Amino acid sequence: MPLADKIRPTKIDEVIGQSHIIGRNKVLTKILESPFLPNMIFFGPPGVGKTTVAEIVAKYSSKTFYKINATNSSLEDIKRVVSELEHINNINGVLLYIDEIQSFNKKQQQSILEFMENGKITLIASTTENPYHYVYKALLSRSTVFEFKLLEKNEVVRGLTRAIEILKEESFMDLEYTNEALEDIATISDGDMRRALNILEVAVYATRPNKDNIVIVDSDSIKQSTFKKILNFDKDGDSHYDILSAFQKSIRGSDPQASMHYLARLIKGEDLISICRRLLVIACEDIGLAYPNAITIVKSCVDAAMQVGFPEARIPLAQATLLLATSPKSNSACMAIEKALQELDEEFIKDIPIHIKDAHYSGAKDLGRGSEYLYPHNYKNHYVKQQYLPDSIKDSIYYTPQENKTEQNIKAYLDYINKF
Repeated sequence: MPLADKIRPTKIDEVIGQSHIIGRNKVLTKILESPFLPNMIFFGPPGVGKTTVAEIVAKYSSKTFYKINATNSSLEDIKRVVSELEHINNINGVLLYIDEIQSFNKKQQQSILEFMENGKITLIASTTENPYHYVYKALLSRSTVFEFKLLEKNEVVRGLTRAIEILKEESFMDLEYTNEALEDIATISDGDMRRALNILEVAVYATRPNKDNIVIVDSDSIKQSTFKKILNFDKDGDSHYDILSAFQKSIRGSDPQASMHYLARLIKGEDLISICRRLLVIACEDIGLAYPNAITIVKSCVDAAMQVGFPEARIPLAQATLLLATSPKSNSACMAIEKALQELDEEFIKDIPIHIKDAHYSGAKDLGRGSEYLYPHNYKNHYVKQQYLPDSIKDSIYYTPQENKTEQNIKAYLDYINKF
């Protein structure tokens, strides 16, 4: 039996971490103390206690507990559970735990509703993905959602300390450890308790006893086990979009240090196309007219990164990121087009003014097209006042220059020509 299963908590107060939902006067603990058991969805990264808590909930409940994994189960498995319920004569119903529910398609998830609504099944589902993206809305609306978070470093160390005591008892070996070793494991595991326990178990059994027949788990034994830190990154999962979001917001917030951190995490995920695409978007959305040349420079960096590939791509990516993070910011272009698009959806727009319609064809003049058009280059400062917007929205304003040097120059120019 894996060490993770040997030390799995059996009581809610033994659970490590998740103090935002578990503990005195916390919502999940209060649910267990009440006779009412709602449908629940647990979501969060691997190794943070979702399955453990589901099994503890089952022990507090009088319902018959069934557990299935959506990655290798089907609708027939759910029907089998309900069928067995009818034969075991359990008036309290079934508590069904579905692990990795995001692996069920919409039709499979819809089928669960029937059994939830007639009271035959109380559902606990877990997922490593955001349920608001992957769980059927009707099922989601009938469930209470709990987010499970990565464990803190000290929480992982606490779990490892408890695990070592169990290993001592079961293996009958003289086992010692250093605090640095446990902290190293906690760092490598990155908040994943299951991974931390696996690292510890392998390190213990891979370390030879010393001359006194004592197994000492220290930093060297952890390093010799050749464990490499694995960041929580999935090109198709929520962590991918969370890191991209943090990356853009750090650049937008002019924080070059945080921008480098999240770029490094994206590079570890080796999704070069997503990084390049996001940098181009940021150059236009967040830098915009405050530094119009940013997009040109970023495009050059992106092209270079795509051409050389990893690992060298990290250098032009870093250059582009730091340029954007330390540049003046403006979202005026983004705001302007959003206002224009919104107006198209909400307002009745009349025809294009006839004097700016296409007049480059035979018969255009007979239709009055372009006959009253004033050619700006024929006027002083290459400007002449005339109407360009349709009549119904002729006074609409989409673009407003923002408070940066470039756009203040734009504002000064617009103010100047509007005097004529």
